[in-house]
Amino acid sequence: MSGSSPFKRRLVHLDLKGAPPKVSYLSEIFPLFHALGANGLLIEYEDMFPYEGHLRLLRAKHAYSPFEIKEILHLATLNNLEVIPLVQTFGHMEFVLKHEALTHLREVALFPNTLNPHEAESLALVGAMIDQIMELHPGARWLHIGCDEVYYLGEGEASRQWLQQEQNTKAKLCLSHVKAVASHVQARHPATTPLVWDDMLRDIPEDQLSASGVPQLVEPVLWDYGADLDIHGKALLMEKYRKCGFSQLWAASAFKGATGVNQALTPIEHHLRNHVQWLQVAGSGPADMLQGIVLTGWQRYDHFSVLCELLPVGIPSLAVCLQSLLHGGFAEDVKARVENFLGISSLEITDFMRYPTPQPCLSPHAWTRLSSASLCREGAGSFPGSDILALITQVSLHLRSSVDALLERDRYVTGWFSPFHRRRKLIHPVMIQHIQPQALSLLARWSALVGELEAALQRVFYSDTVEEWLEENVYPSLQQLQGLLQDLSEAAGPPPSLASPGLYTSQDP
Repeated sequence: MSGSSPFKRRLVHLDLKGAPPKVSYLSEIFPLFHALGANGLLIEYEDMFPYEGHLRLLRAKHAYSPFEIKEILHLATLNNLEVIPLVQTFGHMEFVLKHEALTHLREVALFPNTLNPHEAESLALVGAMIDQIMELHPGARWLHIGCDEVYYLGEGEASRQWLQQEQNTKAKLCLSHVKAVASHVQARHPATTPLVWDDMLRDIPEDQLSASGVPQLVEPVLWDYGADLDIHGKALLMEKYRKCGFSQLWAASAFKGATGVNQALTPIEHHLRNHVQWLQVAGSGPADMLQGIVLTGWQRYDHFSVLCELLPVGIPSLAVCLQSLLHGGFAEDVKARVENFLGISSLEITDFMRYPTPQPCLSPHAWTRLSSASLCREGAGSFPGSDILALITQVSLHLRSSVDALLERDRYVTGWFSPFHRRRKLIHPVMIQHIQPQALSLLARWSALVGELEAALQRVFYSDTVEEWLEENVYPSLQQLQGLLQDLSEAAGPPPSLASPGLYTSQDP
């Protein structure tokens, strides 16, 4: 099952709007990206870009410096990874429009999602963002200008008035802004071709797309992260786009960050299926139909959502997906390659998934229900960040369940130190000897492991990422244990002056 990939360009997407890695970690992981078969990066900087001047307010606390951007580009060049920067210019503008100084440029005053396309200042704003990004990416052959999920377009007051005019439509409004942004890129950076996510274009009739002038300016990126994507439908969509005049098309899959807004562990099977089906899409049309594929690795669903799988956690999935694209599918030899690259003695297979009809690109002995959760701590690999994967796997699979087991299913806790007892600080003294050692032992074990995890995270991520991940995924369970121990300590003090029958009254404590 070896052979040349139908995708001559294979880009790994770095979504920096959440958990941006330190440059030191990128220096470790870029060689692995290259070894696995990647030859490019799509870097979505969002607020990690070092905007200057009147755009400086867009910077995150730990935004990369201009020197660090140059270092990232240098590291990419050393590893034969062509960089395509991505800047949102229409939808997903929360990191821009959340700022009070820019709220007047929202399409809908209440929501920071979408830019108002009617304001001249809106185009000037995204033009300035583009120019600053291009200044630090000289020679970039492509620039991704986003334009996906432009929610609430047409619902602003200016849009409502505009849409009342004859022949004006939301599609026309969308296309006019995309054309304006792309024209800015063409005028200011003529050697750079804009890319756009395709979802806002899919339902626009062919004649409108053709007449808009947009197909001569941009290259669409068709994205679908599902495990059961419509292969025939994708082929028809690609044909539609080619008929409209788009000279080149791209695909976009996902190796992580597409299966749950707060997903902690990457379900590799889902992402493998997604890539196997993209291989089938590529094989359904002319060989040169797709310019390349972007393996997206979303870190947040939007600027305000929680973190999903951290990059080190998604590396085994990325390895499986890249190697499958490179070799035309996933078979035993591909699995062995992945294990070798990651330093994993055995990528655990927990359950075979067979089909009634043999699937192209698929070896029945390698097709499996894969999950990073199946990697035990000792076998999580030797790749950069494998310690984070091992520790997060332990936390995600066992922390909450072990605490719940003590609080909700231990007979001594549920029978003699229920919420009723805890509120009143009442307990049979002998029960303290049954409950307290268990709780102390559990807290000590998890505290030690979390200490390890925190140190590992600090090596890869900035402090705000470490704080957020632990606060979302660890501290609630540890606080439950600490609360139990605190209540035990208070209950072990002088007994209440309440006669025993009072225990069963409805009197407040």
